[in-house]
Amino acid sequence: MERRSFVHGAGLAGVLAAGVAPAIVHAQANIRWRLASSFPKSLDTLFGGADVFAKKLNELSGGKFQISTHAAGELMPAFGVVDGVQNGTVEIAHTAPYYFVGKDETFALGCAIPFGLNSRQMTAWMFEGNGLKLMREFYANYNIISFPGGNTGAQMGGWYRKPINSLADLKGLRFRTVGVTGKVLERLGVVVQAIPGGEIYQALEKGTIDAAEWVGPYDDLKLGFNKVAPNYAYPAFWEGGPQLDFFINTKAYNSLTPEYKAMLEAATMIAHVDLQAKYDVRNPGALKTLVAGGTKLFRYPKDAMDAAFKEANALYSEIGAKNANWKKVYEDFTKFRAEQNLWFRFAEAGFDDFMQAQKL
Repeated sequence: MERRSFVHGAGLAGVLAAGVAPAIVHAQANIRWRLASSFPKSLDTLFGGADVFAKKLNELSGGKFQISTHAAGELMPAFGVVDGVQNGTVEIAHTAPYYFVGKDETFALGCAIPFGLNSRQMTAWMFEGNGLKLMREFYANYNIISFPGGNTGAQMGGWYRKPINSLADLKGLRFRTVGVTGKVLERLGVVVQAIPGGEIYQALEKGTIDAAEWVGPYDDLKLGFNKVAPNYAYPAFWEGGPQLDFFINTKAYNSLTPEYKAMLEAATMIAHVDLQAKYDVRNPGALKTLVAGGTKLFRYPKDAMDAAFKEANALYSEIGAKNANWKKVYEDFTKFRAEQNLWFRFAEAGFDDFMQAQKL
């Protein structure tokens, strides 16, 4: 049996079990790729996802497949990575797809939209639903193949100089956010500004913006937002489970051997799980630290949530009427969301509601 035929039939796990992997790895050519991240190195969770991926791929390949990771601004701007991968300036990027809704709103469906999926539902849609298939069909228009690259879990709703007590308080608010979220909030009278993560603190400090959202307690504490805007909202109805992606240049990916493709996919899966695990472990302590330091938590008022939900659905219908890419993916997305929430409202929500009411 030819080695490659054996690998194709047995899969990577079978190859490793058979003990022939070292010989196969040894036979591969040395590969050096560059990865452009949309995140600063100071965020060891987000930028760290790229490092976890690169390290694991290096280990799986016995040092033959190496990827250097570069923070936002080193090789290209945070919001320039899609262009960089598309034109082959870099082979791979690690980013939040919703940063690129200016190219096509459909990018947001691969990451998060207001009132979308939570993190478990997003992963399920990707790997067992039609999510990965549909998004890859869309990304092919940009010379990209995608692999899920982490999820933050449900995010917090941002930092405000003054708390939001009602829908009326949103009108005229200068707010940093990205993606389709901005279009929904604009319909509520918010003045939206898209600013990369590394520039948010300065904008808040100088008063260029009145409020900003990023991720959650661990990252937000690192970035120091509590020092300039003490009121902390929850939840981010726009980010119930935002997924990051590894975007790979199609030509570069197709040049890989089947063995390297299998290693690359395995490394992305490890990074995907690792990233949310880090957030789930680090956010509780960070939130305690923030509250102990004077941060004031508040829940988004119901009238604001209701209005946002109404405007989000209206916006999605309008986008679908003019964007065939969005319409195709969103129809599948909404069917999956309905089924998932029918299930989650019973076992998951029932268990969570009880446990979170207990004194543990």
